[in-house]
Amino acid sequence: MDKPGIALVTGASRGAGRGIAIGLGEKGMTVYVTGRTVTPGDAKGWDGSVLPGTVAETATAVTAAGGKGIAVMCDHADDAQVAALFERIGREAGRLDVLVNNAAYIHHQLIEKKPFWEKELEASGILDVGLRSAYVASWHAARLMVRQGSGTIAFGSSFGASCYMHGPAYGAQKAGLDKFAHDMEHDLRDTGVRTFSIWMGPLKTERATIAGKTNPEQYEGFMAMAENPEFTGHIVYELATQPLGEKLSGRTLIGAEVARDLGIDDRGDDKPSYRDQLGSPSEPNPAAVY
Repeated sequence: MDKPGIALVTGASRGAGRGIAIGLGEKGMTVYVTGRTVTPGDAKGWDGSVLPGTVAETATAVTAAGGKGIAVMCDHADDAQVAALFERIGREAGRLDVLVNNAAYIHHQLIEKKPFWEKELEASGILDVGLRSAYVASWHAARLMVRQGSGTIAFGSSFGASCYMHGPAYGAQKAGLDKFAHDMEHDLRDTGVRTFSIWMGPLKTERATIAGKTNPEQYEGFMAMAENPEFTGHIVYELATQPLGEKLSGRTLIGAEVARDLGIDDRGDDKPSYRDQLGSPSEPNPAAVY
């Protein structure tokens, strides 16, 4: 199939989104990167420290990696801003080949060892920016992709869809993304558009580094084998281009496992799967009820 040329990665000021965008840039793609951070210092880590990263810096890094980065300030809680984003992509690029849904609201108490009712109610924001926002972006993307007869919609998920991880709001968001991939594939079947939900392992990100210092007994072992977030970008690219991607459409995939099937690694390293410790994705169910 033709190589995909235009991508959108949401929530890419830093963290997983930034790395995924750079990974797609390394494949020569033009990548629209969205986020709310336009001024360094606007975002804070778990310990209150300032987190680096802006959408403009990510776009520059994508270009430096061999692609073309385009920064767009977008609050994915605002449907009008999201609609304007997709209108711009349609106008400027004329198509969209890859959407990576990564934007998510990260509450400052996410990794605190407290039951959900002892955390602020605002922690449920991940169900708005994280779950609903991914649906909205996919709705817009599907309209572009179905018209052109090709495309890939990917969701950044995790083992938290299976095991207890960071509390019920986080887990419900990840499980919901997996279900989006499954059910959207049903609707998109025979259109040329593929969908995937990818369980990423521990990632080398700014927040993860701070988490490792905050809860060393829990994160030290994981972080020793953490994935570069660019790795997920490479996985998405190969799923969008290889014939295997068509076969796997609609599935929830463990990134480290499917990478081996796709013939890729993480900067020369073969990353472990945490299936035995943290759980397995659900098998697709072929039943359909209207």
